[in-house]
Amino acid sequence: MRLYCLSGDLAKPCYIITFKGLRIMLDCGLTEQTVLNFLPLPFVQSQKWSSLPNFIPGRDHDPQLDGELKECCGRVFVDSTPEFNLPMDKMLDFSEVDVILISNYLNMLALPYITENTGFKGKVYATEPTLQIGRFFLEELVDYIEVSPKACTARLWKEKLHLLPSPLCEAFRAKKWRTIFSLKDVQGSLLKVTIMGYDEKLDILGAFIATPVSSGYCLGSSNWVLSTAHEKICYVSGSSTLTTHPRPINQSALKHADVLIMTGLTQAPTVNPDTKLGELCMNVALTIRNNGSALIPCYPSGVVYDLFECLTQNLENAGLNNVPMFFISPVADSSLAYSNILAEWLSSAKQNKVYLPDDPFPHAFYLRNNKLKHYNHVFSEGFSKDFRQPCVVFCGHPSLRFGDAVHFIEMWGNNPNNSIIFTEPDFPYLQVLAPFQPLAMKAFYCPIDTSLNYQQANKLIKELKPNVLVIPEAYTKPHPSAPNLFIEQPDKKIITFKCGEILRLPLKRKLDRIYLTSEVAQKILPREVAAGVTFSTLTGVLQVKDKVHCIQPCADIVKEEPSSSGGAAAPTKEDVLQKVKYEYGSIDVEAVMKRLTQDGFTNIKLDRTDGALSIQLVNEDTTIKFEDNETHIICGGRPTTRLKLRDTIMKCLQSF
Repeated sequence: MRLYCLSGDLAKPCYIITFKGLRIMLDCGLTEQTVLNFLPLPFVQSQKWSSLPNFIPGRDHDPQLDGELKECCGRVFVDSTPEFNLPMDKMLDFSEVDVILISNYLNMLALPYITENTGFKGKVYATEPTLQIGRFFLEELVDYIEVSPKACTARLWKEKLHLLPSPLCEAFRAKKWRTIFSLKDVQGSLLKVTIMGYDEKLDILGAFIATPVSSGYCLGSSNWVLSTAHEKICYVSGSSTLTTHPRPINQSALKHADVLIMTGLTQAPTVNPDTKLGELCMNVALTIRNNGSALIPCYPSGVVYDLFECLTQNLENAGLNNVPMFFISPVADSSLAYSNILAEWLSSAKQNKVYLPDDPFPHAFYLRNNKLKHYNHVFSEGFSKDFRQPCVVFCGHPSLRFGDAVHFIEMWGNNPNNSIIFTEPDFPYLQVLAPFQPLAMKAFYCPIDTSLNYQQANKLIKELKPNVLVIPEAYTKPHPSAPNLFIEQPDKKIITFKCGEILRLPLKRKLDRIYLTSEVAQKILPREVAAGVTFSTLTGVLQVKDKVHCIQPCADIVKEEPSSSGGAAAPTKEDVLQKVKYEYGSIDVEAVMKRLTQDGFTNIKLDRTDGALSIQLVNEDTTIKFEDNETHIICGGRPTTRLKLRDTIMKCLQSF
């Protein structure tokens, strides 16, 4: 079994394991941090962005490079459509992937790059919320970039990386970066996804049983268990042991795995999500009291549901219940509506509300009472009429390189009473704000990441007790912001890997299950060869199809009529196999000597030396030595004598 690491982004993993001749991709996360190297895409032409000076390298200047790079706020940015870093495609061709297993909607954004225009013919499996909410994320991403198109795409700068300042000169695989896929590619990739439910067992081409189990991280998020009759592999990605709105993590299904692959730990290990949620509510309330408005860049699903609930309650407690809240996203309507019909994927507390009946999420109540309003874009019909300040705006994209958030930064950035609050840990907020400097509005960093931290991961590993633990190498090293945080060395074996590595995992197939047809099973005649030991011969044809082994009866071959010359028809396979005999038991030396005499051998002597028995055939210059588990015929005469002696000894054994 081998593991291929195709992504260096620990939060957006992409791995391939080879198992039983299959190539299985575990997640297909998309690294979005690359967009921070590009200028923002405003909805309306901005004087600030259009008047930026060109960056000119100090040496080897190529005039064709003019206009591709711009200097802004002490940094150099690419003036082009944002590009993304795909999983590595040179380690293993995507067309050779047989199965893709997706753990959550945040780890499927590279799916159109992998399944479309690559020759991919495999199957993709995910839970229903993962598929539907993943669709929202992909459609929003395409809409944000296509609504603000660039006239041309910059490419020459990738050939001049050595001349560029940091961080562009350190760009990883910049030549492999790709612009966003089309909406047609999104639809094509999602059509290849097969929906699965929690704990549903699915036979994957006869090689193993794949089972998604709840990971507790977000709606529909799952860990995957790959099992056979003799092996068990668990993939843990994006999991949480905290009590939030998704169904709790299923730990029992992950115990005692032969191989446990763990990734997707928190990106903010030094902070407590509850503490940061409280800070966010406090900062929003202070902003509103100062007659300012708060901007919260967010994704269209996930933590934003909890923010609606917590923030509304806190504003009401603070006497600010008349402050409007706006949720702006191309998929806002679909996301809010879909979240209220997912009872089976929610925690028991949320499920109980459905059976009252009541809305599982309070934002349905806020929508009916106009406390929360949603729009596709700031230029959507009705928004300008309903918009009033101070207010709270939730919109994307968290990178601030495209989407409605760019518009609000330009509109509110010069007012120190306003604030921007970052809750998504995917992007370093100082780099996010770099092209907007100088910025008067206050910035707060309140990362809310409910995935496993290092202490929770160490505790979980001890409880799961895997034989082999496989984790990224970075998890075994002290975290930069907290030297005492890392994955401890468990009692069992631990294997680490880095981006671009291929590992050989210590999982060797020793046994496999074989099925018998009823016809073959009926012909089994057991025979007891020792106390409690029963044997039987089995005659049939072993058929291997879709990794399933099955013994079937030998096909009957029509016997040909005897020819005019009197020749007989050839025997069938079954006739030949049925004549094969298997000997067993121990040899009685006295019975051997008696049989030798009957077969015409004379001058036979029995020799006992140091407890070892041997028979001397003086006339044939031959010795037969008997050991515990072996019998040796040492014959100095003719070969026919040795063969005759072999047959004589075999007659002294039992057979079946």
